[in-house]
Amino acid sequence: MKQFMKWMKQDASRKLNIETLRSLWFAFEKSIEGVLAACFSSAIPQGIQRMEVKAGRRCCTSVKITTNGASRSSGSVADFIAQTGGFRIPCEGYTAEKSSVRSVCVKRTPAMHKLKTPLKWIMLACMMATPLITSCHKVEAEEHHEHEAEHEPSKLIVSRPMKKDAVVLREYVAQIHSCRNIELRALERGYLEAIHVKEGQHVKEGEPMFKILPLVYQAELKKAEAESQAAKVEYENTKRLADNKVVSDTELAITKAKLEKTLAEVNLAQTHLGFTELKAPFPGLLDRLQVRKGSLVDEGDLLTTLSDNSEMWVYFNVPEAEYLDFASQPPAEDRKTVSLVMANGKTFQHTGKINVIEAEFNNTTGTIPFRADFPNPEGLLRHGETGNIQMKKLVKDAVLVPQKATFEILDHHYVLIVDENDVIVQQRIHISEEIEDLFIVSKGVTEKDRIVIEGLRQAKPGQKAEFEFEEPEQAFKHLKLRAE
Repeated sequence: MKQFMKWMKQDASRKLNIETLRSLWFAFEKSIEGVLAACFSSAIPQGIQRMEVKAGRRCCTSVKITTNGASRSSGSVADFIAQTGGFRIPCEGYTAEKSSVRSVCVKRTPAMHKLKTPLKWIMLACMMATPLITSCHKVEAEEHHEHEAEHEPSKLIVSRPMKKDAVVLREYVAQIHSCRNIELRALERGYLEAIHVKEGQHVKEGEPMFKILPLVYQAELKKAEAESQAAKVEYENTKRLADNKVVSDTELAITKAKLEKTLAEVNLAQTHLGFTELKAPFPGLLDRLQVRKGSLVDEGDLLTTLSDNSEMWVYFNVPEAEYLDFASQPPAEDRKTVSLVMANGKTFQHTGKINVIEAEFNNTTGTIPFRADFPNPEGLLRHGETGNIQMKKLVKDAVLVPQKATFEILDHHYVLIVDENDVIVQQRIHISEEIEDLFIVSKGVTEKDRIVIEGLRQAKPGQKAEFEFEEPEQAFKHLKLRAE
């Protein structure tokens, strides 16, 4: 680079822009295509109005020259240099346009300078273009070979749709509930004396959980027991007098009623005292504690919730049409069996069974709730989770077409059919269900039609088809679409 700049500064008669040549040199170091763009945008033969340079990956492949309205082309950079006698210096009189990524267009404008370029500069441009010229034909041949390999037409593979019973999986958004989920609330007012459990703990049936300060209720119980004892003594005395005909039977009945009242008050006091201690009504899992030890709780205050997760009830809404399809077919155990896809996309290891269909439709959504019961021995599922229910639907005598054999135009699906004259015909189809790699077709084709399975890009409607036929059993073994 230093020698190049020193040589350029020695000759004062040169009128070329030094910055232009510097950028030309850096472009040469950066990419060969950049050199082509720089060379042909900075040196245009006299009399040329427009010049288009088509560049390949590593070299210029063609040059198109327009002179006074007439066009002529040369095959390479060497032909272009040989056909042009002089170069002109680029100044304000030239404008460059990029018509594409691999072409550079240079136009001559009226304000063109008339300076002649010395022969040294022509030789310099030729020297810089020499590596491009020597590699041009080789690269061009390689590109041509790659182009032919990429666009080599593949053979058409033709087969027939398959007719057989198919199982379609329907998915429904589901909400997961525990079979028993209750709120534990305080039954009496008082201070919370003790909490025997922790958040998230699994408790057994009858296990103590909360205790409210019982002093007031204990005192009320003792008072009721004392009144009951006094009523008992009074009743016994009245009974002896009634036996001796001292008092009437009516007075005896009144004292007996008083005794029974006091006994009822004792039972009531015992009940209130029992409400101060809360025990687990069934085995389950505790949720967050809403109170702490020493808190003053009122009657009805929420303490926590308890869930029995041994069995999970999963609710999902089914549209009316699908409900009619399900209910109209005779009940079968395999139709009631469903699977649950959890929120992480994995399928729950246990299958469930549809046990409940509710009584009424929701007129707003047009759906009816179903309930499927799932065993949950590991306790993986929790109350309040969500997921998707997968329910199987049997489609009898379904016409199956590979998805890779179809294409879409304006939201309509089509296939290419080979008729009895081996001519390709475009045929619209109606899809009723979709399963993995296959469409279930309700209208458009039958199991007797011949459809194009491979080579859709090369097949054109109206053309005579040259194809290889495969039986459906063989063709349907390769349903994945290959990348092109």
